[in-house]
Amino acid sequence: MVASTSELKTLFASLDGDADGRISAAELRVCMRATLGEDILAAEAEALVASVDADGDGLLCEAEFLKLALHCDAEEEERTRGLRDAFRMYEMEGKGCITPASLGRMLGRLGNERGVGECRAMICRFDLDGDGVLSFDEFRIMMSA
Repeated sequence: MVASTSELKTLFASLDGDADGRISAAELRVCMRATLGEDILAAEAEALVASVDADGDGLLCEAEFLKLALHCDAEEEERTRGLRDAFRMYEMEGKGCITPASLGRMLGRLGNERGVGECRAMICRFDLDGDGVLSFDEFRIMMSA
C-alpha cells in the first residue's frame, strides 16, 4: 500500500498528539498497529526509529517519519512484485488463479509430486471465498502464514 506524502504527513500529525513535531517509538507502534495491523515489540519500534533518527534524540520528526514510511513502502512493493512473480509460476492456466491442477503441475516440476486431492486440500486451507482456487490475495496470505 503506497501512501502519498500528504497522506503520510496527515498521519504524522494525527500521531503527534502534543503537536511538538516529534513522535516516539511508542507512537510509532500505535501507527503500525492502526495502519498495517502489525503489533511490533517496543525494541523493534525503537530500532526502526534509530534507523532513521538523524539527530539521535530517539524521536522521529516529520522528515524522519516520511523517510521511514517511504522506505517501508518500497520494501512492501518489492515483496509484492516477488509474490506476483511466484503466483504467475503457479497460475499456469491463464485464469488468474491457482487451481488444484496448476498447483500439482508446479509442485511436480519442483520435485514434490502431489495428487489433485492433496492440492485441493492445500488450497482449501487458504481459499477464503470458497471458490476452490487461490486468488493472488489468498496466495499472499498463504505465503505470509
